[in-house]
Amino acid sequence: MGFGLLMINNVDLAMSSLLSGGGKAISLSLKLWGIYAVWLGILKIVEDTELDKKLAKLLSPVIRLLLGKVDKETENQVAVNITSNLLGMGNASTPSGINAIAGLDRGSRYATSAMIMILILNSTSLQLLPTTVIGLRTMAGSATPADIIIPTLIATVASTLSGVLLVKLFSKIFKDKP
Repeated sequence: MGFGLLMINNVDLAMSSLLSGGGKAISLSLKLWGIYAVWLGILKIVEDTELDKKLAKLLSPVIRLLLGKVDKETENQVAVNITSNLLGMGNASTPSGINAIAGLDRGSRYATSAMIMILILNSTSLQLLPTTVIGLRTMAGSATPADIIIPTLIATVASTLSGVLLVKLFSKIFKDKP
């Protein structure tokens, strides 16, 4: 509606804003694409060197606590998801989260508490190092792009802990359907 009013009152301003905004959106998309390409490449190296299996072994007590018993491939995908989230690669971690949920799917129409837990872990994205946001702040010219590390850590710990506790609570109240 605002753009429509601007078109009526000042067509030149509306069109220049539209075009410059589109250019900025494309520029930002290309920069993000570069960041994600690097991190997806790193994740591919992690998988090719079987570091994901080592991470899964290291994280297996946590994974079992959160999800229960899962197969090795699902455990590897969850480990990659958790690790990439810890490193601030939220969007790059999504494919491993999807693969982990697919590994837990048994053809039921209902999501299990383990599937919901993966969704919560991926969505709340516990981050030790928010690399994507630091990269965006750097590209925007921030003098101190890493100043967000402590606030991000506090926020993601609080959201992840809240989400995990709620999934555990609701899984006790509403038992998983077979």
